[in-house]
Amino acid sequence: MSEEHMETVTEPTSSNRSYVGFWMRFWAYLADIIIVFSINGILLSPFKFINDGVDFDLGFWTLTGMLSSIVFYLYFLFMTKKFNQTLGKMIFGIKVIREDEEPLQWSDLLFREVVGRFIHRVFFILVFLYVVVAFTAKKQGVHDMIGNTRVVFDR
Repeated sequence: MSEEHMETVTEPTSSNRSYVGFWMRFWAYLADIIIVFSINGILLSPFKFINDGVDFDLGFWTLTGMLSSIVFYLYFLFMTKKFNQTLGKMIFGIKVIREDEEPLQWSDLLFREVVGRFIHRVFFILVFLYVVVAFTAKKQGVHDMIGNTRVVFDR
């Protein structure tokens, strides 16, 4: 076959992707928080019947506080690894991709979903860094930059 008759199939690159802005990501995150809160309510409600409803203190933290944090991080980590999106992102038709469009790796997600979110949640003032999404060319938050990821519309 001559070169002029060969068809070239190209995969979409991030240059022709539509990046998702702050507000769409905010609403998806809000949906995810409601989902995680509901999961925690179901999973952790038995602890109300143990120790007369008094929470177990483990130093600075409580047992249910630690377990709910673990559920929070695992939800974002495993949903994003398995589906490239959480339920909130599915609702709004958006997904997470790597900068180079290769499949997401555990290392990408550990930095994006655990380290990045931990920084935003533990250092309260840094939660306002989510606003960075509104001002960057590729609509990246700090956690996206840490994990070399982008949030794009799912097509």
